[in-house]
This record gives sequence, C-alpha cells and structure tokens, in this order.
Amino acid sequence: ATPSARAAHWKAVSADHLEHTTDADARAMAQSGTVAVLLPGAFYALRETQLPPIDSFRRHGVPMAIATDLNPGTSPVADFPTALHLAATLFRLTPDELFDGATRHPARVLGVSSGTLDPGAPANFTLWDMPSFADLTYYLGLYRPTAVYYKGTHQ
Repeated sequence: ATPSARAAHWKAVSADHLEHTTDADARAMAQSGTVAVLLPGAFYALRETQLPPIDSFRRHGVPMAIATDLNPGTSPVADFPTALHLAATLFRLTPDELFDGATRHPARVLGVSSGTLDPGAPANFTLWDMPSFADLTYYLGLYRPTAVYYKGTHQ
C-alpha cells in the first residue's frame, strides 16, 4: 500500500509527499477525513515529474493544505507566499483552493482553530495591502505583510 493509503487506513489527520497517490488512495483519504498536504517547494526543488493527483483530490473532496516543507535537503522554500505561488503555478490550484489551503485546512491539520476569523475566536491573522488574494499568489516577492496580529494583539 502507498503511504497515503496507509494514512487513510489509520485515519491520519494529514498525509504529505503525495505525488504517487492513486485515485483509490484519494477516495480513501476523503472517506477517512485525511487532509492532503501539498508541498510545492519539495516538488520544485526535487524536480519531481509526477504531480500530486489534484483532480482526484477535487473529485473526491479531499481538503488540500499547502506547506513549505522547509528543510535543507529537499525544500529550501522558506517563504509561504512563494509556496502558494508554486502551488498555483505547478499544481494549477484556484485562488479559492489556495486560500483554503493557506487557512482553514492547515488549521484543521494543526487542530488550532477553524482557520477562519469567527466571533470569539483567537484573532491570529496577517494583513496584506493588495487588490485580491490572487495577487499574493501571482507576484513573487512584490507584497509583504502590513500587519500581523497574534491573539488579537498587533505584533
């Protein structure tokens, strides 16, 4: 069995390095509630040629989170907006998929919150001055955060 099939079997919260995940694995991940963590920096740095099965994840409703997988051996990407850009460019994720992959799906994996700004929830968020979220994923290095809030306090 593939690692993603084993993750689904054991009802893992998430699975990553999914380039060789099959359609059956994606279906099992959806049934078990396992989040697919996409690592576009590793895909890029390793010059991988097999894409993760994005269409299978979409078809079966597998939530897709995005991460940098920052490490010196296989993913030297430290900048999260760059990871988003790579996910958009290499994996053809839509702006909505990128937004969910940067907010609520990683929050679910980490078990920290809903990933949304809800009344009464801890206000941890970053402000960006740009026309739309899609601009963050299109331009490399053009935008920087204008403010960061942690537990409701400006940092």
